[in-house]
Amino acid sequence: MMEFGKRIRELRKGKQWTLRDLSKRVGVGFTYLSKIENDKLEDGHHASEQLIRKLAVELGGDEDELLLLAEKVPEPIRRRVIERPEVFRLLAELRDEELNDLAHRASRIQRQRNS
Repeated sequence: MMEFGKRIRELRKGKQWTLRDLSKRVGVGFTYLSKIENDKLEDGHHASEQLIRKLAVELGGDEDELLLLAEKVPEPIRRRVIERPEVFRLLAELRDEELNDLAHRASRIQRQRNS
């Protein structure tokens, strides 16, 4: 899995922006963005969800992907876990191949529902 900072750098470079360009767009210092990209934030310091959302918008990235890479749980997922903790406890016990099978089934159900 890609790291959060590396994904931010990849998206920024894809737009051919400098750290200064991006820092102006999201309202933080370019040195702070450099620390994010290089995984050099001090222990206990992490990019805020608000900043991650701004980065997603400006960079054209997927907000949920960036939040998850930053080890933050997107609100719709957090809300669902709180509503149905027993289901997520069961999911946590499944092996990867079982989760893959379940995800495949869920995708089929979603496609049927949307067609």
